[in-house]
Amino acid sequence: MTEITRREFSLLTAGASLVAASGLPRPALGSGPARIIVIGGGPGGVTVANRLKSSDPRLDITLVEPKEKYTTCFYSNLYLGGFRSFKSITHDYAGVKKRGIDVVTDTATAIDTKAKTVTLARGSEPMKYDRLVVAPGIDFKYETIEGYSPEAAKIMPHAWQGGEQTWLLKEKLLALPDGGLVVMSAPPNPYRCPPGPYERACMIAHFLKTKKPKAKLILFDAKKTYSKQAVFEEAFEEYYKGIIEINLTNEIDDFAVVKVDAATGVVTTKAGRTERAALANIIPAQKAGSIAAHAGLTENDWCPVHPENFASTKARDVYVLGDAAIANDMPKSAYSAVSQAGVVAADILASLEGKPRAPGKYRNTCWSMLAPDNSAKIGGDYVPATKDGKPYLEVKEPFISKPDDSAELRRETYQESAEWYQTLVADLFGEAPEKPVR
Repeated sequence: MTEITRREFSLLTAGASLVAASGLPRPALGSGPARIIVIGGGPGGVTVANRLKSSDPRLDITLVEPKEKYTTCFYSNLYLGGFRSFKSITHDYAGVKKRGIDVVTDTATAIDTKAKTVTLARGSEPMKYDRLVVAPGIDFKYETIEGYSPEAAKIMPHAWQGGEQTWLLKEKLLALPDGGLVVMSAPPNPYRCPPGPYERACMIAHFLKTKKPKAKLILFDAKKTYSKQAVFEEAFEEYYKGIIEINLTNEIDDFAVVKVDAATGVVTTKAGRTERAALANIIPAQKAGSIAAHAGLTENDWCPVHPENFASTKARDVYVLGDAAIANDMPKSAYSAVSQAGVVAADILASLEGKPRAPGKYRNTCWSMLAPDNSAKIGGDYVPATKDGKPYLEVKEPFISKPDDSAELRRETYQESAEWYQTLVADLFGEAPEKPVR
């Protein structure tokens, strides 16, 4: 592993190191072990469960996740581009269970924050908790695009949640006629993985360039600017000129997609432009996973939290982390979720013991693959602060790849991201994933 990756991963797991340190408080058990329920089996939820269990095996920890296997949304673009297999981004929970965590394959349908219970779709009785961690990821605001729905997504996949949708989009790419038109829509802020739509554009364009050289990609964007824009624009020009057409919203034309027809493939923007797609990848506006709203944990689609520990501002003894949380300057990413999870685990342990709780420090890095052996990144450290008199999580020491970075640096950045993924998956699921396709 490269030196820079060691540093990245040590910062990523800093919260876990604090939890495991012998000087930190152990939870008071009273008449029995403290009961922790974690809703959501993504990187944030699994990290909290793992860190708590490794800190004190006596804790009674239940992880609730509806899927038996987890396909990472992060790195799924590389599968679309042909650099990963579907197997390599799909993981089960056998390793989590071996750690003594009760993994329940079910859907949380209700949370009663006063009674401190969670109800499951197939559960006969509500489950009691002492502390609750809600990491439900995202859901979609289908209603913002006329004609789009969960049913339409089976024809025009969003592939912004890992699993069946990821596989479906790749199958449609494979079936695309050479010379066919792919139309993508990028969502308005905020959404999961800010650079993700543009990495996807690169990966789809790479697929077209190598497999369907007569095909084209048009991207309609609800935004005027986007993350790592200069680096992506350089890549579009250098590697995918004549393949990709990017349409950013501007002062004259709004290129937000407002209507689709799944039967005909027609995609319509707010500016009135229409395109008939052979394949449409529609990524709609997003919101916190629906269980959060049902439990009263949201404001304007997302979950407000205290930035020092990601405790909910809406309910006592409840934490919300990952994509569902309002994290201010900190983007919605897997790296962010894991960083937040380390702090949440440490805070839960301290709160159970009634000891002082140190404010968290966080870090994020988002890597994006542009072309073979060519990746860029953006990130920074994040600390609790105030803005306009209100608690706020702000970025410190931000960093970003530059358009004129050397080929060697881009290669190192790609290798760094691959090593991070392998190390993270081993830490989360206790398994070594498949090597990248080279």
